[in-house]
Amino acid sequence: MCIGIPMQVIEAGPHRAWCQGPEEAVPVDTLLVGEQPPGTWLLVFQGMAREVMSEDRARLVLNALEALRAVARGDAFDHLFPDLVGREPQLPDFLRPS
Repeated sequence: MCIGIPMQVIEAGPHRAWCQGPEEAVPVDTLLVGEQPPGTWLLVFQGMAREVMSEDRARLVLNALEALRAVARGDAFDHLFPDLVGREPQLPDFLRPS
């Protein structure tokens, strides 16, 4: 499975940025998203930034990835989804009866 990882720009230059990921800082090609200032969150796949994302969305994706690791270890992961715990599932608007 291929998964994009949210990373935060630490240092930017033309067509490349150093980005901090969950485990380490790595060089990232920014040709598709343009030069981004430090602090910007990028969705990175195979060393290339695919999209600029908000910090809130980056946190949601990072929490989901951590939940996958927690499941693999047999650990609890409810704390990673506080917006879903303690409520009933909701159908999207387009699936609700008219």
